[in-house]
Amino acid sequence: MEEKFYTIDQIAQILGMHHKTIRKFITEGKLRANKVGKQWRITGHDLSLFMEDNTVNVRNENKSDSENIEFSTINTESKNIDSKISISTVVDIKDVDLDEYRKLSNMLLAVMNTKDAKMSDSTINIKHYQKEKNLKVMLWGDIEFTKEMLDFISTLTDNRNI
Repeated sequence: MEEKFYTIDQIAQILGMHHKTIRKFITEGKLRANKVGKQWRITGHDLSLFMEDNTVNVRNENKSDSENIEFSTINTESKNIDSKISISTVVDIKDVDLDEYRKLSNMLLAVMNTKDAKMSDSTINIKHYQKEKNLKVMLWGDIEFTKEMLDFISTLTDNRNI
């Protein structure tokens, strides 16, 4: 299977960050990257590892244009993950106004805040871009968590009558 490589600009767009922030993560060793000629390339695997690292917080860099929420159930002192499979995914939901974003994020955070074992060792990051009316939901966790959250997101967005 062929590995997908991303540029710094592509990673910046995926994570909703400035390209200089991504370069800083590479320089600090937080994000692994390979130099190809004069350009940095990041593998999909390295991006997943970076996104799973709970010590890295995706920040809201332009507060007037977007809002960002992150919630994690991972205990950073004892990352004892029993599952052999870990998944990271980004869900793009288009045409989401500020009111709908708040309703969606409240519901998703309520699900994350349950004591359900499926939600253990998992992270959600919700980022709303007001100008584009776009919502990105980034999930990190095992198969059960990801399936449960994708089903929940699908149910919430099917009718869009939140």
